[in-house]
Amino acid sequence: MAERKIYHSIAELVGETPLVEVTNYEKEHDLDATILAKLEYFNPSGSVKDRAALAMIRDAEKRGKIKPGDTIMDFSSGNTGIALAAYANALGYKFAVVLQPGASEERTQILKAYGAIFLEFKDIPGVPELIAEKGLAFDPFYDLLQKYADEHGWYYINQGRNPENPNAHIATTGPEIWDATGGDIDYLVALVGTGGSLIGIGKYLKEKNPDIQIVGARPAPESLKDARYPERNTLDGVLTFDNVPKERIIRYFNEFDFQYDEVVEVNADLAYEVGRDLVRTDGIFLGQSAAAAIKVATGIAKDRKQRERRSLRSVQTMHSNIYRRIFKDSRRKLIRS
Repeated sequence: MAERKIYHSIAELVGETPLVEVTNYEKEHDLDATILAKLEYFNPSGSVKDRAALAMIRDAEKRGKIKPGDTIMDFSSGNTGIALAAYANALGYKFAVVLQPGASEERTQILKAYGAIFLEFKDIPGVPELIAEKGLAFDPFYDLLQKYADEHGWYYINQGRNPENPNAHIATTGPEIWDATGGDIDYLVALVGTGGSLIGIGKYLKEKNPDIQIVGARPAPESLKDARYPERNTLDGVLTFDNVPKERIIRYFNEFDFQYDEVVEVNADLAYEVGRDLVRTDGIFLGQSAAAAIKVATGIAKDRKQRERRSLRSVQTMHSNIYRRIFKDSRRKLIRS
């Protein structure tokens, strides 16, 4: 009989998520490869962002920056905000989210259920003017959010500049993947928002085996948000990160002395199709960014086999939480990337 154990907080349940081979998907697509899915939706709030959210809160506690009853604030497209709201509630804090315009309705409703304080760009003095003049330039944007938080007596946790974001994956996700596979990995595929997952996991794996290829996936141009095409499918919370203006460079790459090996663009419509495939073949219900990672991993496997006539030992992908957006009308004409 399995040992009985009672936990006292969801904060005790983060990490040690299962690693699953998508065997039926591999067979259907005739892949001579092992694609492994790290099912991060087993974390309490449903995504890989639980790891960074909890690590950032615990670090702020240790440094005396917050105490129960305080309000934590951050900017989010959804997943990190959801995770911060969950652990804020569990640990006795309040949470205020500056929600990225265009965040999905599902994520917005979840944040409302957690009781998050909602802020829009127009609520933060100086932000509308910054966006109109320079777009989302990270440094001045973060400075404006810091000023707003300070004026309200809130703690701005700032996932985009907080080293505990990548450190959470160096400490937990990377070792979990390495141990589960015995180090038998050829590729890591991940998408990039703040870069915490790709950089943290990638750095750990590269230090274990420099030959592991780290692939960062990003939306193809036709899959980026554009006010002119409000109905197009996009990959929410995923950024372009290669060859971007200096004000959009992700600092973690330099701060953690990390370099990825390859960048692959992925079309959102094709990623959604992969998501529908995988729930049918393997019963794994995943979100849009996770489906995009599988799409990229599939392409790598096929290309590698054609070029080198050998199979991959494994393709490691990261999977975030479950959203139903990938089940929008599949009859839409697909745009090939």
